[in-house]
Amino acid sequence: MDGQETIAAIATPPGAGAIGIIRISGPGTRQIAKAMLGDLPPPRQASLRSFRGETGDVLDQGVALWFPSPASFTGEDLLELQGHGGPRLLDLVLARVLGAGARSARPGEFTERAFLNGKLDLAQAEAIADLIQAATATQARLASRSLQGIFSRHVRALVEGLTHLRVLIEAGLDFPDEELDARPVEPAAFDELIAAAEGLLSRTHQGELIRDGLMVVIAGPPNAGKSSLLNALVGSDAAIVTEIPGTTRDLLRAEIQLDGLPIRLVDTAGLRAATDPIEQEGVRRARAEIAQADHVILLTDDTQSPEAEPSIPRDIAEALPTGAPITLLRNKIDRSGRAAGVRERADGVTEVACSVLTGAGMDAFRQYLKAVAGYQGPDSGEFSARRRHVDALQRALEQLKAARDASRIAAAPELIAEELRQAQASLGEITGEVASDELLGRIFSEFCIGK
Repeated sequence: MDGQETIAAIATPPGAGAIGIIRISGPGTRQIAKAMLGDLPPPRQASLRSFRGETGDVLDQGVALWFPSPASFTGEDLLELQGHGGPRLLDLVLARVLGAGARSARPGEFTERAFLNGKLDLAQAEAIADLIQAATATQARLASRSLQGIFSRHVRALVEGLTHLRVLIEAGLDFPDEELDARPVEPAAFDELIAAAEGLLSRTHQGELIRDGLMVVIAGPPNAGKSSLLNALVGSDAAIVTEIPGTTRDLLRAEIQLDGLPIRLVDTAGLRAATDPIEQEGVRRARAEIAQADHVILLTDDTQSPEAEPSIPRDIAEALPTGAPITLLRNKIDRSGRAAGVRERADGVTEVACSVLTGAGMDAFRQYLKAVAGYQGPDSGEFSARRRHVDALQRALEQLKAARDASRIAAAPELIAEELRQAQASLGEITGEVASDELLGRIFSEFCIGK
């Protein structure tokens, strides 16, 4: 980021509207405001002004909001011009701003400057995007909580605990000639921090589930009932259903919510050795979707082999992403006579017996989808989170456990300190902070070095 440049952009969505907003930030904002408004408006007060062109002609009239540095969103001088929302009019006003010394802002550059100027951390910056893109009330609520810093405060509490442990362990390493009031680290200190990290990881996973949802691919042979299952889950005739095998040749996508859990359903072409080029392409696309799935539902027609235990085809099992579950759904039990329900087979495969036609077993199937994802309900989310947050917390937890294990066998303090340093760096990835830069200051304050 070049903080010496002044940036500007239209801040309202494209298209005509009652109000259009142009945002300007940077060191040249004050001069642009004087050039277009005549003088600076009172700070943080709505002021009715004429927005003037280079020759003094009035381009528009509206509200000007002036936020002098550092008390602004970006931490820089910032001006918002709120005028009428005609697209051509906004282009004219923006062109005037750019001609007065600003440049067009890159996507997200205002938020980037807010982050770099310490107005918010990285998790909060991401929450702004999540709030804008929220598709459900629950997603919006959790993104708002992350923007308020709730997630970041939990992360910083872990960082505080880690820093304290590092102070205890590293003081003697960095200042061996000083008389330090060093104390041994009790095993319980590691256990308490690990328990806190595990709890935060669980809550972060819930936030990620509510934000990102699941991609569930419906696969299986022709005429097993894949499109009927999609329709039943969606609650409408999203897919054409016939008795003719191979009706679905392309991918059909639909989005649903199960008790607040967003699920992206993908109905695929029947998996078989097709000779028709179009159907062959459909099968190829089906396998490509399986390779990206969070969960695969493999349908079978229970009337074809009700006594047998269908196996998972090897090519499908090998195509699955690591850790993604695959569930065998035995459909048409209204004709085979099998009882509805969910069972775990001896070989570890989960079977769901249901009838998409009559609805028998479908409620159990919906509950199973939520359970296998680890979803705890819409009230389980405390804040919005992303996959990278989960990954960073998982790494930090593993590094904490490695430090605890090293301490139990009386390993060299350097090894324990390194695991803790890596754990702290992993947590720092979430908020964008460089915690190690603060380490020496914490050591001096806690151990009274040099007294």
